[in-house]
Amino acid sequence: MNPDLSHYTRLGGEQAVRRLVDRFYDLMETLPEARKIRELHPADMAGSRDKLFKFLSGWLGGPSLYIEEYGHPRLRARHLPFPIGPAERDAWMTCMRQALAELDIDPMLRQQLLQSLSNTADHMRNR
Repeated sequence: MNPDLSHYTRLGGEQAVRRLVDRFYDLMETLPEARKIRELHPADMAGSRDKLFKFLSGWLGGPSLYIEEYGHPRLRARHLPFPIGPAERDAWMTCMRQALAELDIDPMLRQQLLQSLSNTADHMRNR
């Protein structure tokens, strides 16, 4: 594992981020424990998939696609209209944890990403 490489590169670049995002949303669509967070999204989640892909690309150290299109993410402010408590945070993390587990990546990288994503998910709580 080369610490000089970005998480984006270490994860596998654009294709890996797309696989992660697609699997994350597929899980959100199918896991009973994700029902509450699924209901917070529009019926057609193509836009949500695209935004998360663009956000994660930059967040992981790859192209700043989200910022180029939408400006600063302002994650907390953008999520304030949605009721996010511990249950919603945990459901989001359940989907992300499983999606990451299904990627063939270095276990240390997976753990680092899960810790960072967990911190971010917890910061999104507003209930």
